[in-house]
Amino acid sequence: MKTINIQEKLTKFSDHWHPHQIAVVNDMQVLLAKVSGEFVWHVHDEEDELFQVVKGKLYIQFEDRIEILEKGEMLVVPKGVKHCPKTDEGEEVHIMLFEKLTLKHTGNVESTLTVDDYPKI
Repeated sequence: MKTINIQEKLTKFSDHWHPHQIAVVNDMQVLLAKVSGEFVWHVHDEEDELFQVVKGKLYIQFEDRIEILEKGEMLVVPKGVKHCPKTDEGEEVHIMLFEKLTLKHTGNVESTLTVDDYPKI
């Protein structure tokens, strides 16, 4: 057991939309990511996904609305719900994600942003 400093971990990478694993809790992983611009529309058929904003403002687009998350806020996207995270143009947002170890962050979509193996930091 060691204390994890989220801000220090965020200094270890700069790439966008490429989550980094900072912890594992049972069959769940805790990820940090830096995001900018728009991600891909996707669905996770079998897993929920939790987004928590560490810095900035994140928009999570749904087919019928947009949820806005500010620093310190979180949102759980239930399995089976199509969504697409995005930021204001030119803004970098830092997020923490809680996901099953088996979850693919682009869900049912293959994209140039798809990551198969999250770096551990």
